[in-house]
Amino acid sequence: MSDTQESLRRKIRGATEIESVVRTMKVMAASSIGQYERSVGSLADYYRAVELGLAACIRDTGVQGFAGGAGRNDTGAIGAVVFGSDQGLVGQFNDVLADFVVKTLQAQPGKKNVWAVGERIHLRLTDAGLSPLGLFAVPNSVSAITPLVGQILIESEAHRERGEIAQIFLFHNRPVAGVIYAPVSQRLLPLDKQWCSNLASLPWPSVNLPEVIGGNEAMLFTLVREYLFVSLFRACAESLASENASRLAAMQRAEININELLEDLQHTFHRLRQSSIDAELFDVISGFEALSLELVRK
Repeated sequence: MSDTQESLRRKIRGATEIESVVRTMKVMAASSIGQYERSVGSLADYYRAVELGLAACIRDTGVQGFAGGAGRNDTGAIGAVVFGSDQGLVGQFNDVLADFVVKTLQAQPGKKNVWAVGERIHLRLTDAGLSPLGLFAVPNSVSAITPLVGQILIESEAHRERGEIAQIFLFHNRPVAGVIYAPVSQRLLPLDKQWCSNLASLPWPSVNLPEVIGGNEAMLFTLVREYLFVSLFRACAESLASENASRLAAMQRAEININELLEDLQHTFHRLRQSSIDAELFDVISGFEALSLELVRK
């Protein structure tokens, strides 16, 4: 059925309203990306301080003793922390990450268990056959990340103390230029010996050599916990930044499509309106000519 001028007006009005919503969501997504990226950047100095503290402990105990004591063993059941998304308009955000998690863990021996941050990624991972250890809500702001990380640390430590898991892996999407985001993984525990060796080779920033105060074991426990906290916080912030970047890209594509649709609707409306005007003018001219002919006959 052909469109009328009134139906085209309704379509143009609806498309204009949707365009306004899309622009608002673009602004919100861009603002959110900024706050999460700033939170990641603010961790850099703190993470550097933790690294230097760990480096001091490694030099004191040696790489072998440090990695063995802090990491226990590198075999046994795996606990994976996966940061997903529960928001819409993010494309294949959860699907890409879930496929990456399953593929990565399949290469690891032992039982695989997951803590999922987000109900949607939780459902995808359980459907893939991974055993759920827990489900956490996706934080909606930077201030909500810290309580979430605290909960994950408490639960993971409890499972490790009971001997239910021996390794902890971390999975999330990270912002990448050109492709918006890419899934990445990291083994948090046991601490990798090569990683410890790289830390031990870090140059100390001053001429004063460091000294471990309060016992190497207590300091080691504190620094490893801070290392885990920073790693989880950064992963969560990068995941949220990736989510909003994906939404921003979706809104940009939607805006382009809406502008094209509006342009087509407006062209159709103007063409139909001009046709209507032409028809009315033709009727007026035809009526005038008929009236003139009638007057001539009289």
